[in-house]
Amino acid sequence: MQISFPDWLTPQFAYISFSAVVAVLIWIEGEMLKRSSGKLPKSLFFQFSSLLDTSWFFVSVVMIYVIDLSPLATTVPAAYGLYTVFGWIYGTRLLKLRGIPDSPEDLVIPSKYIAYSQSFALIFFGLCLFILALPWLPIFES
Repeated sequence: MQISFPDWLTPQFAYISFSAVVAVLIWIEGEMLKRSSGKLPKSLFFQFSSLLDTSWFFVSVVMIYVIDLSPLATTVPAAYGLYTVFGWIYGTRLLKLRGIPDSPEDLVIPSKYIAYSQSFALIFFGLCLFILALPWLPIFES
């Protein structure tokens, strides 16, 4: 028995769809951090979400080489990679300014970093939706 999938359900479509979900999770994490004044929430959902969006960096790097992405769709893993690398640099600089805490319980995520993450999440989500909708948009027809 062979399973057949619709033509639009490609590895690219799956990766971009999951990337949009990751963008939503980044937004939710930011909201959770705002509610806890930057303290890391002791929520299983927050821990799972943080682990997923951190590992998504490595997934994105692998996807560049493993699946056949259209040239425009390549912007999705590239953008996520840039966001992650610059986030590590920016977050480290912000923490150095405040002083690095002795324990994770004392860690307070700076509001500027939360704003950085949520701004990226909005733009990244829009990019994912645009790439997903592209085959059905009449903008490239001749």
